[in-house]
Amino acid sequence: MEFRTNHEIIRRARRNARGPVWDYLAGGSESETAMRRNRFGLDSIALKPRVLRDVSTVDYATTVMGHKSRIPVFLAPMASLQLVTPAAAQAVDDAAEEFGILNMLSGHSRPSLEEIAMNSLHPKVYQIYVRGGRDWLEELLGRVKQNNYDALAVTVDAAVYSNRERQMMAGWTPPTRTNSGGREFLAALNWDTWDEIRQIWGGPMILKGVSRPEDAEIGVQHGASVIYVSNHGGRQLDHDRATIQVLPDIVAAVDGRAEVFVDGGFMRGTDVIKAIALGAQAVGIGKLQAFALCAGGLSGLMDCLTILEDEIRIAMGLLGVSSLDQLDPSYLAKARPVDPPHEMSAFPHIPGAPLT
Repeated sequence: MEFRTNHEIIRRARRNARGPVWDYLAGGSESETAMRRNRFGLDSIALKPRVLRDVSTVDYATTVMGHKSRIPVFLAPMASLQLVTPAAAQAVDDAAEEFGILNMLSGHSRPSLEEIAMNSLHPKVYQIYVRGGRDWLEELLGRVKQNNYDALAVTVDAAVYSNRERQMMAGWTPPTRTNSGGREFLAALNWDTWDEIRQIWGGPMILKGVSRPEDAEIGVQHGASVIYVSNHGGRQLDHDRATIQVLPDIVAAVDGRAEVFVDGGFMRGTDVIKAIALGAQAVGIGKLQAFALCAGGLSGLMDCLTILEDEIRIAMGLLGVSSLDQLDPSYLAKARPVDPPHEMSAFPHIPGAPLT
C-alpha cells in the first residue's frame, strides 16, 4: 500500500501494534507532561509568510556533519525496532540509503552494528549508552571504528531509567529494559568519561540529550561536533521543557562552534521548518519513524519520508522562501495552540485522538 498522508500511517500503525507495543511507541514517562510539552511547544509557534517571492524552485537539501542530506531530517536512534518490523534497524538503514539522509543506529538495536555497516555504504552514526568501563569502551568502540561509522553519539540523559507508566500498568517490559545490565555506568557518567570516550574514539562526537545552554557550552569546550537537543521524546525526565522551547538558547550558546540537532515530537514538515528557522541544522524523527515502520516496514518509512519532504517543500513555498538558509526567527511568531497537546495533536483527523 502507498500511503498518501501520515494520518494514514498513524492509523495503520495503531491497528498493527498490539497493546503494550503501542504504549511503548506512543507513550512517555509518568504523567507524560514532557512528551505533551514537546507538541505544545511546536503548536505554540505560528508561521509568518512573505509574498511575491520567487519560489518556482525550492531547495530543501542541506549538509549534515559534512554529508549531503536530501532534507534537513535524520532518523533518530530507536531501540527495540524488532517489535514493529522483522527487519528492525536494517529497514531504517535501507530507508536512509535509498532516501539520502543520515541514520543513527541505537546501541540497543538489531541487527548488529557489523551487519548494519555491511548493509549499505551511506554515512551513519552509532549511538551508545555507556554500560561498562575502559575495557568495555575499547572493545565496543574498536568494533565501531573497524566498521567505519562516521560519528559516535553518546546519550547522556538516561542516568536513571524512568517510570513509563503505560508499560508498567500493562505489566510489560521492553527488551531494552530486560537486558539492561551495567546501568551503574550510566549513573556515573561525567565529563571525565566523555573525555575518555573521545580519546578512545578519536572521531566526531555527538552529545545527545542536552536541554540547557550551560551544558551545551561545556560540550563544545570538550570537543563535541554536534550538540543534540533532546529530552528523550518525553520518555525520561517528566515535566521537562519542550525541546523547541530550549533550542534558541542552546543555538546561541553554541554560537556556530558545533552543529545543533534537535528532536522531540517532530511530526510535520512545518515542525521541521520551525526548528531550522530557530537555528538547528537537522531534525531527528523517532516516534514518527517507528509509527511508519509499524504501519508498513521499509515501504511505510519511505512513504513517510516522502510525505515529510512534500510538506517541507509546500511550507517553504508558501512561506516565500526558496532555500533553507533564508529561514530565520522573523518567519515565526508566538501563538496559542488550537487543540490540547497530546501525542497525536499533529494529526487532528484521526477520530478519538489521542490514541490510548
